[in-house]
Amino acid sequence: MQIDAHQHFWHPARGDYGWMPADDPVLSRPYGPAALWPQLQAAGVQGTILVQAAPTVAETEYMLGIADATPWVLGVVGWVDFERPGDLAQMRRLAAHPRMKGLRPMIQDIPDDGWMLREDVQWAFRAMCDLGLRFDALGFPRHLGNFLTILKRYPTLQVVVDHCMKPQIRDRSEAQFRLWSEGMARIADETAAVVKFSALITEAGPDWTVEDLRPYVEHVFAAFGPERVMWGSDWPVCRLRGEYADWRAAALRLTEGLSDVDRALVFGGTAAGFYGV
Repeated sequence: MQIDAHQHFWHPARGDYGWMPADDPVLSRPYGPAALWPQLQAAGVQGTILVQAAPTVAETEYMLGIADATPWVLGVVGWVDFERPGDLAQMRRLAAHPRMKGLRPMIQDIPDDGWMLREDVQWAFRAMCDLGLRFDALGFPRHLGNFLTILKRYPTLQVVVDHCMKPQIRDRSEAQFRLWSEGMARIADETAAVVKFSALITEAGPDWTVEDLRPYVEHVFAAFGPERVMWGSDWPVCRLRGEYADWRAAALRLTEGLSDVDRALVFGGTAAGFYGV
């Protein structure tokens, strides 16, 4: 099965997307299953993982409702408040839903880079281990050291690094590439984490090319291996730099040197195994 391991649906009128510019012509509009399904069909994708875009339990419930009504939404990655130990009850309740697969605190938007190391949020990592919930690690290269600490502290936590940890491709900086590549190599070597091959065009400039992305993709595959890489569209955020088909075509070009078996892992098998779908 071909799986898109990372996509979003939202309706700005719900009012909990604080990161979303009010007048952005691409982002500030509703996106739902009817808009995505024709693009999945054109790409030969049979299922998706729907990922949170708002830091509220209400949005997680909204996504689970969509999953209940949409057979091809195979799993949901939601949110609970890691700063409230009382949300353990919410986590347990959500984990009982058959489509609930994981959680994603929006670490990239938290001013304190050390937030994930705070003692008052450790209960959530422990509970995720106990409940079998996966952890989508969302951040930037500067967070890699702290993520490594968390992953080694909780070795049974099932972790996927979102968006290749958002390397700053548009900067074309050797120092930035080194910071990112060394941090990713340590995650690959010292933990069992997998990685999402997603959002790279969004981190590149508006005139991106496949060759701009290639050094980052080659490093990820060399470090993790295809069996630990899963492709995701990051739709509709990817529309800031290209349509679904544009990113899919780029990803296929970037993986054309892989065997059929390895490509099948990247475009479906790794995600199916990780999320249990």
